[in-house]
Amino acid sequence: MVVLNRIYTRTGDDGTTALGSGERRPKYDLRVAAYGTVDETNAAIGVARLHLQEMTALDAMLGLIQNDLFDLGADLSVPQREGKAERLRVVASQVERLEKDIDSLNADLAPLTSFILPGGTPGAAYLHLARTICRRAERMVVELASQPAEPVSEAAIQYINRLSDFLFVASRAANHNGGNDVLWVPGQNR
Repeated sequence: MVVLNRIYTRTGDDGTTALGSGERRPKYDLRVAAYGTVDETNAAIGVARLHLQEMTALDAMLGLIQNDLFDLGADLSVPQREGKAERLRVVASQVERLEKDIDSLNADLAPLTSFILPGGTPGAAYLHLARTICRRAERMVVELASQPAEPVSEAAIQYINRLSDFLFVASRAANHNGGNDVLWVPGQNR
């Protein structure tokens, strides 16, 4: 259980922060940036949910995802080390649940004939924003994983990749199952 009695500790006043392992890193460290951007994704999903409360099934999916994103942040905040007791990690079943939710939402959508511009309903627009933040988080997580001394689990990478797909399909669902999608018209303004 997490207990937060004091919100400020002053330990970060020197420009460092503690990983979940207790190791201190600069606040601009790639690992810190990666889980910080995962947190930013979570906040954007929270804003989207304010506009999707009438879509109870989608809102429930997003609620599970928000919890998963805290799991992902915890996973990323403690680098995997050989011989160390395992901490909270994203697992394959979380990725599988996302895939099932994508398939469920996508079943009611017409096939795409154009790229979609972010917009339509407010909920869809915020889901598009969450998707783009998620893609930035994914780029950071993949870059982090490419560093020899910065292990990242395969499930964590899969989860963040699948999440951006989910957010795209969810934005279409929030756009009245694609009825309010704003389609890109190539060269329209030439």
